[in-house]
Amino acid sequence: MSAAKEAVPVSAAEAKALFADLADQPGLVLAVSGGPDSVALLFLAARWRETLKQGPKLLAVTVDHGLRRESAQEAASVGRMAKKLGVTHRVVRWSGKKPVTGLQAAARNARYRLLVDAAHKAKVRHILTAHTLDDQAETVLFRLARGSGLSGLAAMTRTTGLGDCKLIRPLLEMSKARLIATLKAADIPFADDPSNRDPRFTRARLRTLTPALAAEGLDASRLALIAKRMARADHALERAANEAMARLVARREDSGDESGAAAFISVDFFDLPAEIALRLLGKAISAVGDEGPVELGKLETLLEVLRASHLGRKRTRRTLAGAMITVDSARLNVERAPKRRKRS
Repeated sequence: MSAAKEAVPVSAAEAKALFADLADQPGLVLAVSGGPDSVALLFLAARWRETLKQGPKLLAVTVDHGLRRESAQEAASVGRMAKKLGVTHRVVRWSGKKPVTGLQAAARNARYRLLVDAAHKAKVRHILTAHTLDDQAETVLFRLARGSGLSGLAAMTRTTGLGDCKLIRPLLEMSKARLIATLKAADIPFADDPSNRDPRFTRARLRTLTPALAAEGLDASRLALIAKRMARADHALERAANEAMARLVARREDSGDESGAAAFISVDFFDLPAEIALRLLGKAISAVGDEGPVELGKLETLLEVLRASHLGRKRTRRTLAGAMITVDSARLNVERAPKRRKRS
């Protein structure tokens, strides 16, 4: 998805800048599958580490999902490359029965779980993946197709939490073409995963559209710029929502309720811009619910129902994601929903 003119090998100075903020870490886990992006991550990180008098210990981890016959051979190839570069290598395997549907999502979740386990065993807390500018662009397209809101369209960030570890994407602003050029210049082999072109998967289908989009000016750089601007707007709105929460919500500390239940004055809540009201409602539900994140579409529908009830001066009660939301002319209450009775 990146322009051919960008295909210039990554210099040592550029690599130093990519990893500079990680130099004081005791160790780093590198997620290396054997494909061009992750092999480039291994090569660039190893080359950077050699320039330091004292730097983090590198551990390359290959997750063998056991989904292709070639995976074990590719993992062994990564091991040989890591040895040449002076990097410790470990293979971890996704065992157990594989799902028939949602395979890619399940494999991704397993991969991160196994990487975190490997980090724990190595007593490090930073995991590096080889997500690129192209991956960022595909994420924007993928989330556009799913109707994501601002937070989703902000796509990936360089650093994010992963359990008690940090997931770092140092190559997020680097094109795949430049990484491949780097490997070719250094005569370093890499594997080709045919699943990246498998039309059964959404990302693979979106990938076939990228040349036409790029021809219209919607290339990887432009899509990544959209993500950056969405992230900036999302950050501003999140800050505004937090300030509104602190200003409007009344915690029920006097009742001894430690569930996080919250109450808003209805007229103040519904006077907020819709985006801020949505975020407040989502935060309040997440604080008391026990069924995971709230889907944006369901949250939007709920807000419409609550707003209509407020305008019609009707009392309404709804449940969502383990929370019970009640609105009347005076108050909007969000509290933990009663546990469902088990059928006998």
